[in-house]
Amino acid sequence: MNCSPFVIGVAGGTGSGKTTLATKLKKAIPNDSIILSHDFYYRDNRNIPYEERTKLNYDHPNAFETNLLIEDIKTLKSGNAIDHPEYSFVTHTRTSSTVHMEPTPVIIVEGILIFENKELLDLMDIKVFVDTDADIRLIRRLTRDVKERGRSLDSVIDQYMNTVKPMHEQFVEPSKKNADVIIPQGGENLVALHMLIDRINALINHTTENYII
Repeated sequence: MNCSPFVIGVAGGTGSGKTTLATKLKKAIPNDSIILSHDFYYRDNRNIPYEERTKLNYDHPNAFETNLLIEDIKTLKSGNAIDHPEYSFVTHTRTSSTVHMEPTPVIIVEGILIFENKELLDLMDIKVFVDTDADIRLIRRLTRDVKERGRSLDSVIDQYMNTVKPMHEQFVEPSKKNADVIIPQGGENLVALHMLIDRINALINHTTENYII
């Protein structure tokens, strides 16, 4: 019989480099893998006027439909495919399309708040927290939101001070205690990245040996 997929959680503050780390892990792990971002599961707020949508707190756990992410991971672990939602950061709504994903031996889950939810945590085999200096994270977020998401500089700074920073202090930073591994600078820390890849491969191979194929 086939073994259940190995689930890796990659968390960290906004702009910490967790997406870079998750992408490098996907490329480095020889087994087929997929990345499920918590950002896919932002709630659809199309029933709220755009001006009001821009003022919502997108860094609070309630901004996400985490239960749907949990169900999708369970579905993948049971050997079935999913169609996860797509989200537009320009309109702050879900798009009309979904993305089809087949089950793979490795599932990488990434997001700022994935270590905050106990049920989600329990689905992960290894939990990695990317720990990056707040100034660097802010600069990365400013660059991304202005260049890639068409935001104004003032709006990004206002959001950071009003919701991103306080939510990081209230939810993200405390969730670091749930990590198995803490990596400074994320995917740019090549020493830690290579050690993590070796450890994950060893765990995957050990898990696979415990099953009769």
